[in-house]
Amino acid sequence: MAQEKKFIKFDYNYMMENYIGSEGITEKELVATKMLQKKAVISLKEDRVSNGNMLGWLDLPHNQKDVIRDILSTAKQIRKAEYFVVLGIGGSALGIMSLFQALCHLHHNELKRSKRKAPKFYVEDNIDPERMQALLDIIDLDKTVFNVITKSGSTSETISQFLIIMDMLKEKYGVNAKNHIIATTDETSGNLINIAKKEDLKTFYIPKDVGGRFSVISPVGLFPAAVLGMNIKDILRGCLDMEKSCRKANMFENMALASAVTQYIMYKKGKNISVMMPYADSLKLMADWYCQLWGESLGKAKNLYGETVNVGQTPVKAIGVTDQHSQIQLYTEGPYDKIVTFINVEEYRSKITIPGGYEEFPSVSFLSGHTLNELISSEKKATEYALMKNKRPNRTITLPAVNEYYLGQLMMLMMLETAYMGYFLEIDAFNQPGVEEGKNATYALLGRKGYEAKAKELRSSKPKSQRFIIE
Repeated sequence: MAQEKKFIKFDYNYMMENYIGSEGITEKELVATKMLQKKAVISLKEDRVSNGNMLGWLDLPHNQKDVIRDILSTAKQIRKAEYFVVLGIGGSALGIMSLFQALCHLHHNELKRSKRKAPKFYVEDNIDPERMQALLDIIDLDKTVFNVITKSGSTSETISQFLIIMDMLKEKYGVNAKNHIIATTDETSGNLINIAKKEDLKTFYIPKDVGGRFSVISPVGLFPAAVLGMNIKDILRGCLDMEKSCRKANMFENMALASAVTQYIMYKKGKNISVMMPYADSLKLMADWYCQLWGESLGKAKNLYGETVNVGQTPVKAIGVTDQHSQIQLYTEGPYDKIVTFINVEEYRSKITIPGGYEEFPSVSFLSGHTLNELISSEKKATEYALMKNKRPNRTITLPAVNEYYLGQLMMLMMLETAYMGYFLEIDAFNQPGVEEGKNATYALLGRKGYEAKAKELRSSKPKSQRFIIE
């Protein structure tokens, strides 16, 4: 591809003291992180080759040759379906949702088949009964293929959806139900792999050393992406090029390290909220994907030494320019507790000129002859300037264009930044004990065998006071 050697850019000028004064980062503070930078890069390199560490996602850009061949072959057949539905939640859904929003037509499902050239696509990432019913109201089972995704095979939300769909498929197709559902899960352990073998389902595997929120570049995201016609080889190529460029222990030569360092220093200075604000509707769900990646990875009670630290920034999603008319007032004049990361696009895939008219109204006619492209770019620049003027730290990631290659770069950048930040905070960025507590409580409430002690704990918890319930 012609632009393959171009790179996304990371601009953190408006994080620095010379622009935002006392709220900013000093050169001295950057220098003070030099040993942290070196330690983080060395730790990542060492942990990458150690057994039991959840860093397998770093190798996915170059170790899936046979998997990619299988994905492309299977996707070619599934693409003939009219509807393609992913059953998954969290990391099993957010990655492909963000890729779908970014790389497919923004009204993909409303396009005629001849224009979209792929199935209508739906992701069922919640268990609201009305939502499930709404899906069943619009799809035709005869023309639908489902992809159930859960690494553990015991995610209650996903398995409940699977049980509903599989029951319907079996009732209608009997032994041929397997032609309408594909499983993506762990290769050797968990309930779903056992069910998949029993039902003879086509199955893709999630590597053991790849966690859910880092799994978008495994079959979790790549298979649905291929079904939708995305160039998954370019996604992986972008990931690989970014990963290779981020190996040096010097933030001025390592974009992901620079991104993590600036977040870390600001976090230590009391900036507890990290806002992700793309200026492109196509990248809107990238902010959702980032929120899980950043929040679930870094929000931890204990550090690596078992000490209680309760660390982590709160991620917030926004979209430009829409949220200039809702959230920016808070960011500009509210508490000094936020970092805003803009995602900018140099070349949009469309160009629309604003026509002339109403010359008698100067506050309207000044727009004539400009393009929506100029307008959105100007509004982004104006917003970062307004934040800077009010001493609010902000930074910008710029994509040359929105395509598979640059999306691969962006996702790898964010995953590496998260990993480096975990090393800076001295926490395990790859577990989620807080999530597990909620899962275990759900199992107990629904009577799952083996969770009797947790059920007893729940029953013995202090009852709610009626005094604080208003009816």
